[in-house]
Amino acid sequence: MDIRLIKKPLKARIINGFPGFGLIGTIATEFLIEHLNAEKIGAFHYDELPATVAIHNEQLVDPMGIFYDKKYNLVILHTILNSQGLEWKLCNTILKMADALACPEIISLEGVSSPQVKESEKVFFYTNDIKKKEILEKQGLLSLKESIIVGVSGAIMLRTHKPITCLFAESKANMPDSKAASNIIKALDSYLGLEVDYKPLLKQAQDFESKFKSIMKQSTSVEKEADKKKMSYFG
Repeated sequence: MDIRLIKKPLKARIINGFPGFGLIGTIATEFLIEHLNAEKIGAFHYDELPATVAIHNEQLVDPMGIFYDKKYNLVILHTILNSQGLEWKLCNTILKMADALACPEIISLEGVSSPQVKESEKVFFYTNDIKKKEILEKQGLLSLKESIIVGVSGAIMLRTHKPITCLFAESKANMPDSKAASNIIKALDSYLGLEVDYKPLLKQAQDFESKFKSIMKQSTSVEKEADKKKMSYFG
């Protein structure tokens, strides 16, 4: 597994959002790419994952793409594939790219389960940089006191020697949660000053939610069909 880039923007922050609780990272990075009109500069190349591709509104959706916004010098990693079992490989690949780009900070967007019945607007954070901790607290974000972090973000948190900031939007469902994704975008906007137009944000997030529900449903259907064929073959 590796990342192949056609551009190598130096000292760019890296934002990643992998499928996780509420698909928040995936929806949020999709919104960022659309809002910032980021250009595609590369993709993950791998043999370890199924050869899966999605088509939405007649457009090919890269399952693991790398995008770049020049204005804010941001590299955005966007993926719709389940990476379970490949967390360490993905982590090492991302950190290798971060070193090559002299990345000053890695930002991970995630979801965490909410004990509340009603929708929550809480966004928590973790950072290994004391100065950034003070900035985030002044913006009204809550430090994550107790939690278990799994997946690619957890692997990066353990292995990176770079500053890392993780934002966690509270979600009440393990289904695509556009409202929680919009909360994390607002927090990210406050942190980076991205000048997000909040009025269309939730509507666009809901559109992305619908899109990913469709993609995930089709992906699940394909996996089930593949499993049936395997069972038929071995039987």
